[in-house]
Amino acid sequence: MHTELIYDASLLEHNTFGIEAKARMLLTYDSESALCAALDDIHRQYKDIPMLHIGCGSNLLFLGDYPGVVLKSAIKGIQLLDESPDSVLVEVGAGEVCDDFIAHAIAVGWYGMENLSLIPGQVGAAAVQNIGAYGVEVCDVIHEVRGISLQDGSARRWKRDECGYGYRQSIFKTDLFGKYAITHVTFLLSKHFDPKLQYGGLVKAVGEAGLSEETLTAEELRQVIIGIRRAKLPDPKDQGNAGSFFKNPIVTKEKAEQLLTEFPTMPYYPADNERVKLAAGWLIEQAGWKGKSLGPAAVHDRQALVLVNKGGASGSDIQKLCEAVRKDVGERFGIELSPEVNMI
Repeated sequence: MHTELIYDASLLEHNTFGIEAKARMLLTYDSESALCAALDDIHRQYKDIPMLHIGCGSNLLFLGDYPGVVLKSAIKGIQLLDESPDSVLVEVGAGEVCDDFIAHAIAVGWYGMENLSLIPGQVGAAAVQNIGAYGVEVCDVIHEVRGISLQDGSARRWKRDECGYGYRQSIFKTDLFGKYAITHVTFLLSKHFDPKLQYGGLVKAVGEAGLSEETLTAEELRQVIIGIRRAKLPDPKDQGNAGSFFKNPIVTKEKAEQLLTEFPTMPYYPADNERVKLAAGWLIEQAGWKGKSLGPAAVHDRQALVLVNKGGASGSDIQKLCEAVRKDVGERFGIELSPEVNMI
């Protein structure tokens, strides 16, 4: 059981945008009991102090210093809970890096998360954010989420259907935002590899890699997806960013048909029987923002969904660029883009 508490802590290394901000306290913990003990101490010393739980800071934009406690999980571990001829139940510590777990799962023959390869962040944050890519969302393979109340240290479990999952959404981002620390996530994974190639040009990418759909392995698909992501997205070590900054907007079929009349090359994907998902990156590019800067913040020149810190940008610099992009997309297409990144 171990905790580390740092006062007046720099958050520069704890957000992939590379924003210089400070927290009144930064608490790192490696077990549920360590977290509960630390929470008891904090509540005894400070009344109603705000708390913010982060993962790797890969979906976060600090708009200024944080006046309370920033918490970070170092809970590790991968435990096989149950196994059948077709599937496994695996509990993973929230502090595990999600991509590391995906690599491990493929290596031991557990499948279902290949399309989420190389998405940055920890397992706990993945469950909060409901990360997704190439037609797969992490909620597709989540069985249960465990957490600790930041107010009284009580433990709670949520089955998948209780988590309020939607597109980049969960109950942990709405009703329970800031109220719980996710400590463990249990995944239901298949022992049979069933590649999902219907989204984002994966069939073409597999072919261009000289691979066959019929003989494709999970590791081969993982490497194809890693290659696509590396080609499109800047490495935060080289240029601060949080990956996709905006959600792909979901509109009615009528709205999509109206837009297709004016923009026949507009990409779109069915969301459900009544709605259509549009490509936010395409909308931003058509609005003229791809590769453009606003002060030290810019829209990436290869992927318009990504906002980048060119060096020395503050959180408010990134926020101003976000609002300028939203304004122009709204005026041109009549669509309101929603940020995927949490602005604190």
